[in-house]
Amino acid sequence: MAGPILSLRHYRDDLIAHSHEHPQLVFGLRGRLDFEVQGRGARLDRQGLIVVPASAHHTCGSDAGSDCLVLDVPGEHWLHEQLGAHADASRRLLDQAGAIGLDHRQQQLVDWLAASPMDDPLIARQGAVLLLASLNSTAAAQVSPSPRLPYAAFDAHIERHAAHPLQVADLARIAGLSATRLHARFSAECGMTPMDYIRQRRLLKARRLVEQTRLPMGEIAAQVGYGSQSAFSAAMLRAFGCSPLGLRRESGDN
Repeated sequence: MAGPILSLRHYRDDLIAHSHEHPQLVFGLRGRLDFEVQGRGARLDRQGLIVVPASAHHTCGSDAGSDCLVLDVPGEHWLHEQLGAHADASRRLLDQAGAIGLDHRQQQLVDWLAASPMDDPLIARQGAVLLLASLNSTAAAQVSPSPRLPYAAFDAHIERHAAHPLQVADLARIAGLSATRLHARFSAECGMTPMDYIRQRRLLKARRLVEQTRLPMGEIAAQVGYGSQSAFSAAMLRAFGCSPLGLRRESGDN
């Protein structure tokens, strides 16, 4: 992420519509800002906060003008390095789009930082850490847990495009997450990487074709993205403990 961690911004009625790879927190100072993140509308006033997850499409604008303090979170490594044991709680906060209310003390911290020399890297870094740490308990009370990843949509996409090169970015777009966040969510929810998941779904499709059709093995290999029949056979053996021909024989016997 290029640019400062903390910055003051003035929003007008010129509508902004974009997304970025890093998470962002927008704190209200003065005026009212209309916000929409991932199709969910919210209004940001003083003593409020909008959470914009990484890669989340969002729009915002203000009829009468709005001043905000914006925290652009550099990324996963920065969170772990700066927040240590508190990093997981901050990741949960940054993963869930929506509006959060601040208490009086949190707003005081926002106001103090807004009046501070944020071009000083130490003040900006420590201020960002203090803001995130102060939000952890508030977020736990106000933000509901993130829904599970859209596995049905992933499966449909992999099924349709199994013969073509598939990337983690394809699934990240479906989930509305950055590739880094998708990797972390996959690890937490099912103990595998996104590429492991893609490989597993391809091989499950291959097994279905092996057992339920009489297609040649080379054609099945091509349909699930393997350019080499030997590589395909080796992958099936590792996954299922049996070669494709062995699986076909077993299905015929049954």
